[in-house]
Amino acid sequence: MGIIYKKTYIRDRVFVHDDEYYYNLIRKNLKKFRKEKNLTQQNLADMADISREYLCDIENESRGKHVTIAILGRIADAMEIDIKKFFNK
Repeated sequence: MGIIYKKTYIRDRVFVHDDEYYYNLIRKNLKKFRKEKNLTQQNLADMADISREYLCDIENESRGKHVTIAILGRIADAMEIDIKKFFNK
């Protein structure tokens, strides 16, 4: 399934990506990097000091859980990657 671009208009300016686009990008990259590092959800959750359920909610698009920048930073630190990598296409 490809990412659908939805134009958002704010004060007559067009922005191509909305919040959901970025949340989906983060979800996809989070799961990819976690698997590349051979970490289970529980391993990573323990390392980032969050619950496994919360991490599962972040990774699972159908659950609609959004992640804060602070939590994303903790996850990036735990995996020893730059937080910017979560936003790569």
